Amino acid sequence: MRLFNRLGVLSFVAMLVTIVGCASTPKQEGTGEYLDDTVITTKVKAAIFNEPDLKASEINVETFKGRVQLSGFVSSRSAISKAIEVTRSVKGVESVKDDMRLK
Repeated sequence: MRLFNRLGVLSFVAMLVTIVGCASTPKQEGTGEYLDDTVITTKVKAAIFNEPDLKASEINVETFKGRVQLSGFVSSRSAISKAIEVTRSVKGVESVKDDMRLK
């Protein structure tokens, strides 16, 4: 009987360590959040690629907890505005940080 109690406690501790190990912190994403951000990044890149006025190769996209950062060198202010507009239209984007520069 005592063996079963120890096994139960041991399995509970192992489960707890697994759950805590996958949890997020303010500066680090959990596993699920990482996958969500990867999907958002891919959708934003696809939306930028499908926009004829934008050159996808000029714009870098990074996502952390739903906040998207756009960076790179673009040819006009209208391209910056359009990239931000397109990014905001993607489902799952909470905010957009603009770090793009004019060539």
